[in-house]
Amino acid sequence: MLRAATAAGVRRVVLTSAANTASPSSYATEGVTDETLWTDPDDPSLIPYRRSKTLAERAAWDFMAGHGGSTELTTVLPGAVFGPVLTPDTSGSVGIVARMLSGAMRGVPRIGLEIVDVRDLVDVHLRAMTSPHAAGERFLATGDFTWMAEMARTLRDGLGAEGRRVSTRQVPDFAVRLAARFREPSLREITPSLGRRNRHSTDKARKVLGWQPRPAAETVLDCARSLLAHGAV
Repeated sequence: MLRAATAAGVRRVVLTSAANTASPSSYATEGVTDETLWTDPDDPSLIPYRRSKTLAERAAWDFMAGHGGSTELTTVLPGAVFGPVLTPDTSGSVGIVARMLSGAMRGVPRIGLEIVDVRDLVDVHLRAMTSPHAAGERFLATGDFTWMAEMARTLRDGLGAEGRRVSTRQVPDFAVRLAARFREPSLREITPSLGRRNRHSTDKARKVLGWQPRPAAETVLDCARSLLAHGAV
């Protein structure tokens, strides 16, 4: 894609990366990180998703560094993307809300998500494309840090009867790890995030681009209402 863009003389490319390319290897590390940090792709504890996202963004910057043309590159690093859907498809992050609404998630793990609304993510991409100050920069686009238990309570409190199947029961960390080891191998990729304490700063996107994301609770409820309207639950 970058070869085609540079060959065509495209002025700027905005690449969607991920916030976990700017995270410490261990999510348990305390503190707030920003775009100056790069995830270490050689850390053997990294799950494949985090490694692939980091290597992909690195490859983009390496390509542009050696290109020498006039095309500019900007990358956007979103958190967990929720918000209104366009189809009944529940793949990706919105599948979490769908499972909560259906009652399939009978308890919530102690995992925190930095929720960003898909509408705000579109907005920050447009700002990154048009701002003269965005060229050659990385921008974190995360939102409010929200525990999944808080998401569940927001759905129960905000949806009335339609949220009646949402479980607010907190699943102990040891139970999640046991299930990942013996019953549900698919849970293994989430166990490093249990009790996650690291967060990301969006000061750069706010100051340079004037970006203002909406509250996570609003996003979660709009996502749920959209899924219900599409018959996805």
